[in-house]
Amino acid sequence: MKLKERVLNALTRLMLRMTCRIDAAQMQTIPREGPALLLSNHVTNIEGPLYYVLLRPRRITALAKRELWDKPFTRLFMETWNIIPVVRGGVDSRAMRECMRALDEGYILGMAAEGTRSKTGVLRQGQPGATLLATRKNVPIYPIVHWGLLDLKTNLKRLRRTPVSIRVGRPFRLCKPGDEAITAVDRRKMVDEMMYQLAILLPAELRGDYADLSRMTTAYVQFCGDAEG
Repeated sequence: MKLKERVLNALTRLMLRMTCRIDAAQMQTIPREGPALLLSNHVTNIEGPLYYVLLRPRRITALAKRELWDKPFTRLFMETWNIIPVVRGGVDSRAMRECMRALDEGYILGMAAEGTRSKTGVLRQGQPGATLLATRKNVPIYPIVHWGLLDLKTNLKRLRRTPVSIRVGRPFRLCKPGDEAITAVDRRKMVDEMMYQLAILLPAELRGDYADLSRMTTAYVQFCGDAEG
């Protein structure tokens, strides 16, 4: 680990400890080595640094919007942590290649299927493109959610630390039963099944588009450890 990364990690940990009370015990279930996908809800830009410093010394990277490289402060984090820039609004083939290379090298890759932040903290509809890496690489997906960070600004004004909860679900892989090619309809169903794996970890009031758990299916979800077929 380079000196710049050590300093940045230490400062990030210090700021999080000073401002938050983090319940992250379940993160111990995430493996020490990849390849794996870390599927998260997306509420604030703070979640990236939070996950990163809590998961180190694991080798971890993530996708982040290209605009974060435009500002010197956020660019410092992106470049130091080797985050992969992605151009939003379509399939970014360069970002896809970098992601596949990272998985080939044993990294844990963080991703948010919603694509954009939920300003209210509730789950938004997942984007089907999020299934591409999972189906091409057949790596385990670890669902992880957090809540509490939206209260950070208010609590800072009151000189209070913010309780932050992190929950990790059962790892799974995505697969289509049978030998037929995966269609756009399949990918829509796949991403919804992925998002329900996040929804069941969240408090009911934060499940958003996936609040009705009676609609949850697992036709494309193969939980790790379950018998194949």
